Amino acid sequence: MNKVLILGCGFVADLYMRSLAVMEGIEVAGVYDIDAGRLAQFCRFWSVPAQPSFEALLDAAPGALVLNLTNPDAHFETSRACLDAGHPVYSEKPLAMRVDDAKALHALARAKGLTLASAPCSALGEAAQTLGHALRTGLAGTPRAIYAELDDGFIPQAAYDKWTSEGGAPWPAEDEFRVGCTLEHAGYYLGWLIGWFGSVRTVVAASAETYPDKPGQGPFAPDLSVATLFFENGPVTRLTCSIIAPHNHAIRITGDKGLLACDAAWDNAARVRFARRMTIRRRLIESPWPRRVRLPGPTHPKVIRWGAAAMNFMLGPAEVLDAIRENRESRLGGDFALHMTEVTLAIQNAGEHAGSQAMTTGCAPMEPMPWAR
Repeated sequence: MNKVLILGCGFVADLYMRSLAVMEGIEVAGVYDIDAGRLAQFCRFWSVPAQPSFEALLDAAPGALVLNLTNPDAHFETSRACLDAGHPVYSEKPLAMRVDDAKALHALARAKGLTLASAPCSALGEAAQTLGHALRTGLAGTPRAIYAELDDGFIPQAAYDKWTSEGGAPWPAEDEFRVGCTLEHAGYYLGWLIGWFGSVRTVVAASAETYPDKPGQGPFAPDLSVATLFFENGPVTRLTCSIIAPHNHAIRITGDKGLLACDAAWDNAARVRFARRMTIRRRLIESPWPRRVRLPGPTHPKVIRWGAAAMNFMLGPAEVLDAIRENRESRLGGDFALHMTEVTLAIQNAGEHAGSQAMTTGCAPMEPMPWAR
């Protein structure tokens, strides 16, 4: 039985616990949160053991994988403490709020021979892996351009004060607005893209706060970002993130032979479609009857939709545990985690004048999951 420790039991922690219910062979050996009331509520709801302090959590299961689900501004210090104590870490995004801090964590993990991996894990999901298989097999021909959207609607006017997790945690609106939609959400498609193509060479981006009248205490992060990504070995990609524009979670891959598309980044089982390009009566079109693209066999355990997401959040921790057991680097760890963090921060912090930014980190494309080869 693999053991994990959970650090932080806010809104997202319930999504991990829902996902854990469909996974086998993983046990929660301890949970800690600085909010004693929330800790008690979470542990009572999920029947998992609470620990009285951060130090007690790390002592509860020496060498166990820590799921760092704290607020983003605490990721650097808490992950560093976990690594220093000899624990591998699976961190919610981002690894850190500064690239230099992310690099320091990466170096520390390497020096100690420990895994440091980053969410999100949707790149390991069926939809992402199906698209990756279609790209590798040339279904749409050579990919020439990709448009990816992570727009969530006009969230500042949503009834988010009524959003609660399964275990009763409120949606952390002020934290979300302060951290920003790019740090919170860009990774859902960046993970897919970097997984398929490897390193981003250059980021050309802009970001802005378009709606400053959000409730709560600012300053707030940009609520809109638009990035053009130039890969070392991949097509030019446009990625948008916002909590202002109408809801759109589509990704469209334009190839020489037609269009690959998926409409739901947060659904592991979202349909992948291919529309072949054709000429009818001198008019060039993509087929109005796209066909569904499927992998030939079973993939991974699915989680029933809760709120906006139908994602198995434990795919990442499970992959890290497999990697540790097999003495290899995790698909979501090492150079991949660091590079995704740098690209995300470059987009988030671009502002109006950053212009072209050369990335200082890089990684190889992700090895496909065994069932997607």
